Amino acid sequence: MAFQSTPSAAHLRLDAFSGVWEGEEHVAASAWTKEGKASASLSGEALFGGFFLEQRYCQMRGGEVSFEARNVFGFDSSDQAYKLYQFDSVGFAPPTPASGAWNGDELVLIKTSPRGRQRTAFTFENEDCYRMGVSFSPAGSDTWQEVVSGIYRRASLTSSNLS
Repeated sequence: MAFQSTPSAAHLRLDAFSGVWEGEEHVAASAWTKEGKASASLSGEALFGGFFLEQRYCQMRGGEVSFEARNVFGFDSSDQAYKLYQFDSVGFAPPTPASGAWNGDELVLIKTSPRGRQRTAFTFENEDCYRMGVSFSPAGSDTWQEVVSGIYRRASLTSSNLS
């Protein structure tokens, strides 16, 4: 295997998540939370010259932080698949990353754990707007349940909080 010193076009495709984003979400009822609306702020930054992208995610409900995550995206040239490691405020350590591919403007990643399967789909409407949907299928089931869905827009360069 040859050493790759610069990221490929596949690695650089993850740059779509770079920058600061704001979103509105619908949270489905689950064992962890009740159904309702949420807002989210995200920021994405390329790491190691573009081989990886770190995304910081913060969800707010009722004026308080309800969920936080650090996502690390990458592209594994050995199996030609995108990878997502997520570390979050629920505290489950990821035994393996979610894995998947781009299909047009949609990146779909699936992670399997002893609890079941999680599918995360990111669909870009344009460079300043994308949708995310997370669904879960409990172990032993073929039924997918919505966890959260949202629409995210690139935040303006100037803060509306400044006067």
